[in-house]
Amino acid sequence: MTSEFDVSHLPAEEAAAHLLVTPSALADLSLADAARVVAYMKPKRFKAGTIVIQEGEARHNDYMLLLLSGDIAVENELPGAADSMVVSIIGPGSLLGEMGVIDGSPRSATCTANTDITVGLLTRTGLMRLLRDEPAVGARLLLAITKRMADRLRETTRKLRTFAQMNRVLQQELNVVMNNRIRTERQSAKS
Repeated sequence: MTSEFDVSHLPAEEAAAHLLVTPSALADLSLADAARVVAYMKPKRFKAGTIVIQEGEARHNDYMLLLLSGDIAVENELPGAADSMVVSIIGPGSLLGEMGVIDGSPRSATCTANTDITVGLLTRTGLMRLLRDEPAVGARLLLAITKRMADRLRETTRKLRTFAQMNRVLQQELNVVMNNRIRTERQSAKS
């Protein structure tokens, strides 16, 4: 997967700042603010096949990642099934785990490196240092993260409404089939 923007010619921290303001990350953040945020991130590399975030993990999850290079598969476990479902493949400029840096709650998906990857890691401790050292930048970062989560919640709500409508139509069709079957069985019983 290729990034929307080619930043390979830029120094690492500048490239990370450009990736942080892409639509797949935090487009509402200015490039100058992104450069300040990147200064609080730690670079980290993972080999292909490494589980970077584990769904349900409740410890050591107070961080978010900015994918700088490589691809990650995002998967969710399916209730009652042994397998999981890949919900997306993300590439450079994608942000993941931002809820964890905010609330530290159990992870909602498993993220596995499809290729060797490089990420910028922002821990809650790093976020708290940013808020202490540069409160205006920290506040704008939190607003950008909050807007991103609000956008996702709105999209999830839209999908749930669509699912509920489909479910209602299927239930109506099932009721028609069942009523026809009952009528047929009653007519057969009278004959």
